[in-house]
Amino acid sequence: MSKAYPSNLTRVQYEFLSDMIPESKPGGRKREVDMWEVLNGIFYVRSSGVRWRSLPADFPIWQTVYTYFRNWRKDGTWLKIHDSLRQWTRIEQERHRSPSEAIIDSQSVKTTAMVHEAVGYDAGKKIKGRKRFMTVDTLGLVLRVLVTAANVPEREGGKQVLKKVKQMNQKISRLTTIWVDSGFDGMPFMQWVMDFYRWVVQVVLRPKEHKGFVLLPKRWVVERTFGWLMGCRRLVRDYELLPETSETFIYLAMIRIMVRRLA
Repeated sequence: MSKAYPSNLTRVQYEFLSDMIPESKPGGRKREVDMWEVLNGIFYVRSSGVRWRSLPADFPIWQTVYTYFRNWRKDGTWLKIHDSLRQWTRIEQERHRSPSEAIIDSQSVKTTAMVHEAVGYDAGKKIKGRKRFMTVDTLGLVLRVLVTAANVPEREGGKQVLKKVKQMNQKISRLTTIWVDSGFDGMPFMQWVMDFYRWVVQVVLRPKEHKGFVLLPKRWVVERTFGWLMGCRRLVRDYELLPETSETFIYLAMIRIMVRRLA
């Protein structure tokens, strides 16, 4: 039994998630580990930012916790859980399960010294690291995220993340409008989105007469989502060797937020 860490799931929250946890593989040994403790260990890493090997001893051994995290990343379990929770959260907010509008933005973050794959320099933000391309609905809930090198241009990253959104199929059947900032502006990008996906790109520009912080219509929603992610120490920098692992931690952050709201 682990201590009552702030990142832990309550029993009610765990019971809410338990039906989405895959059963043990047939033909193998019966699962002996407590999945509540495994999930708490994963959420502890997400929240505190510690290395897997530094997981406190009152959780299951770190190899077990990490293996579940990695296997569920590879087989899509985390994404399935995330998508189910997003639909339930929308319904709980009396919204249709499929959004009609989405917002795109990017965030550049520094990487640590041992990270070498998909690393670049964002000249605009003066950051060497990776870039997170985020698509969210009007509630700020993540649809899909793409992590790339920081030198990937906005429009190119926007195309890649929209391809992932399109693969959601019926989950975004009502989607018609994509809101973007000036970084994604330009007729070639807008035409590409219209030609391939039949979505309308709407650009929200910052008023030239205003200086400092300005609350932009639609745009503030994705900025709030970035703020939620910064509450997780594991996401303040990019510590992951693989960009796919970085994406998984973002989905995990949203899973934790949504299950807290629903249970």
